[in-house]
Formats: sequence, C-alpha cells, structure tokens
Amino acid sequence: MQGTQQQPTSQPTAYTPTDRTVPTRSPDRASYDRDLVHAILDEGYVCHLGFVRDGVPVVLPTLYGRVGERLYVHGSTGSRPLRMTGRTDPGLPVCLTVTHVDALILARSAFHHSMNYRSVVVHGVAHDVTDPEEKRAALDALVDHVVPGRAADSRPANKKELAATAVIRLDLDEVSAKLRTGGVNDDPEDLSLPHWAGVVPLRKVYDTPVADAQLAPGTELPDYLAGL
Repeated sequence: MQGTQQQPTSQPTAYTPTDRTVPTRSPDRASYDRDLVHAILDEGYVCHLGFVRDGVPVVLPTLYGRVGERLYVHGSTGSRPLRMTGRTDPGLPVCLTVTHVDALILARSAFHHSMNYRSVVVHGVAHDVTDPEEKRAALDALVDHVVPGRAADSRPANKKELAATAVIRLDLDEVSAKLRTGGVNDDPEDLSLPHWAGVVPLRKVYDTPVADAQLAPGTELPDYLAGL
C-alpha cells in the first residue's frame, strides 16, 4: 500500500481551516488544498512529531507513511511517545510537521533573507494501531514511502519483529500547508546597494546505489531503484 492511493471522489477538495491551522504570520501563504497537502507529505522522508511529556514539550524526528487520510509513525514498543499513545485515553495529542526547503533567498538586507519552502502542519490525536492487518499495511506504507515498490521486494516483519514494533496513526483532519515561492523582496531604497541578491535553488539528488558486500550472487539492481 502506498501513500499516493486515490481518494474517494466524494471527498472534499480542501481541509477546513481551524484556529490552529490559520497562521498568524503571512496567512496568504497558507493552503488547505487536499492534493497539495498530500503531495508535500508524499515527497518527504522525515516528519517532526511534537507532544508534551511530563509537562515539557518534546519534538522527535522520525519516518512516516501516508495511507489515504491517515499518517502512520512507527518505533520501538519501548519508546516514550508510543507507550504514551497506547496508555492514553482517548489518545495522545500531537502536532506533526513536514518541511521541504526549495531555495535560499539572499537579499540585499539581512532582514529580507528568506527561503522558498513547502510545509505541512497536522494537529490531532494519535492512536495506537492494534489491529494486525492495519499494522502490517501501515508498515508496508512506511517502507514504500521511502522507496515505492520496496515493501514487495523485502521480507515482511515476522511475529517477533511485529511484537517489538509499535505503530501509531494520526488522521488528516486538522491540516494546513504553507508555502513561499518567488524571489527577493528588498525595500525600494535598498535596490541600489552593491550586494548580490537572488535565489539559490536547492534540489534532491539520488546518487548511484551501492550494493551490500554480502549481496546474494546474481541479485541485480531492481528497476524501482534504477529509476531513481
């Protein structure tokens, strides 16, 4: 199962803004378009999961996967947020974020330096996944999120590994995207200053895969990796 699965046609095209998803700064950059949110999530690898532990905010970087309108995060059954999710009723309040930096914006003034970016913020309550079928599907989604097609080309988790792995889900309900595009926004009086200004684009590049030294004889690079 992959995060890019088609959504039901009856589904609204946008998420409903809430007090928590309307930014106080540059609200014109916010978007609630469902397809845009999905695209930003599907392109990322790492999310930051925020929650409160013993009255103190904690933010953890971790892998994630999307299946329709749900995000899944996995970890050891001994990890603190996953233990808290399992024991908390009705779940663990969290905030999950994903960000892509697309360009550096170098202005003439230090104040107007910026970045072009795409980000998603998800607020909600995370729940422990206990159904075995949903758990396996979530783990497949996590693997395929990193490299589409990989779940079918690897040994699935056995009973011992499943028992040692916890998975939490977070519904995409209270969601917003925020973007910055374009170039430099210097003040008119600074345009004649003798400082270079402009955009430095950034892009993600895959290098040539390096085979494991103990790869079984005759094992070739799969097409889904060669295609990267």
